[in-house]
Amino acid sequence: MIYLLSPTAKAETESLPMIQFTLLDVSLEVSSYDLLMFTSKQAVISAEALNPAWKEVPSLAIGKATAKQIEDLGGHVVYHPDSFYGEVLAQDILSFFQEKKILYIRPKEVSFDSRAFLAKAGVELDEAIIYETECRRYSSDSAPQKGAIIIFTSPSTIHCFFKNFLWDESYTAIVIGEATKVHLPKEVKVFVAKEALISSCIAKAKEVLTANQL
Repeated sequence: MIYLLSPTAKAETESLPMIQFTLLDVSLEVSSYDLLMFTSKQAVISAEALNPAWKEVPSLAIGKATAKQIEDLGGHVVYHPDSFYGEVLAQDILSFFQEKKILYIRPKEVSFDSRAFLAKAGVELDEAIIYETECRRYSSDSAPQKGAIIIFTSPSTIHCFFKNFLWDESYTAIVIGEATKVHLPKEVKVFVAKEALISSCIAKAKEVLTANQL
């Protein structure tokens, strides 16, 4: 059995969403900025709910899924890095966009503090905190079956999984990228998807499942 912990259900997997999103009661003003910075699909969706005018400002995106969400909603991506780390995007801002006024549209909690990283280099990054991520709660009866392959799509899904369940040594983890992998306990057997996409995670999970059955 392949379990997907993302909020989005996908074919060929058992959906076990670990997180839920809550839009904060805030306003979003974007007109005074040269660029918007997004590091997740949900940030784009939340921005659309608060102020559709975000699409009038060019965007920086981290990850193909985030870039696709921006474009699907009518926004314009001017840059997204090949790597999928928040730190890489922050370094790219230092290299290419240091003179731009940038608004980072983000959740309440983030795995990498881009603002602090850039501040050390003298670059000011404004932030708009517009949504928060919360853990769903499950009883122990909902735990994945023994031998399960479990797909973690973010550090938050890892954090919330371990709030709900104990790790069984028969489990195998699939993670969406190295930045997510580091949040797993070291004893966990883990594989990293080739691309930071859920479809790539599922492909890796099926590959591992096939190997386990040989």
